[in-house]
Amino acid sequence: MVRQTVPPRIRWAVGAMDISSSDQLLEIGCGPGAAAEVICPRLASGKLFCIDRSESGVDRTRRRNQVFVDAGRLTVRQIDLATLRVPVRRLDKAFAFNVNLFWVRDCADEVALIHDRLVSGGKLFLFYEARMREQLPKVVGGASNALAAAGFEVSRLDSTEPPVIGIVGTKP
Repeated sequence: MVRQTVPPRIRWAVGAMDISSSDQLLEIGCGPGAAAEVICPRLASGKLFCIDRSESGVDRTRRRNQVFVDAGRLTVRQIDLATLRVPVRRLDKAFAFNVNLFWVRDCADEVALIHDRLVSGGKLFLFYEARMREQLPKVVGGASNALAAAGFEVSRLDSTEPPVIGIVGTKP
């Protein structure tokens, strides 16, 4: 099997999250599994739970990271965030990359679900490629407002190379 490369934007985003070996993480929209490939080797007692609405995204993530699934560090499920039920309040971090839900439509229920499942001081990271500069105010404004309305303290991360913005919600 040919080893897939991890895009620089994903490496930057994972680095920006400052993941510890014991973190309990949720990835919303895992796509091809690139973030999982970078995160899982960093986990010892921590775990990554990846969700995607797409069967192909789930399959690609699982195939790409089967060694971490087998080791118990990675769980991958085909499910929509709106129907996700995380049984306990134990997530340290949740993140999404280029997931439009958070700025395109009302996502109060989904953001509230994440807020409720994060530990105090836990963070929700929403990363977006920043190639279309004219769209950034709408993306940043919509996502920031959604997080603030749910009770998150909101901050922003920026990278010019690779061009990525991150909207970070911290649970007080």
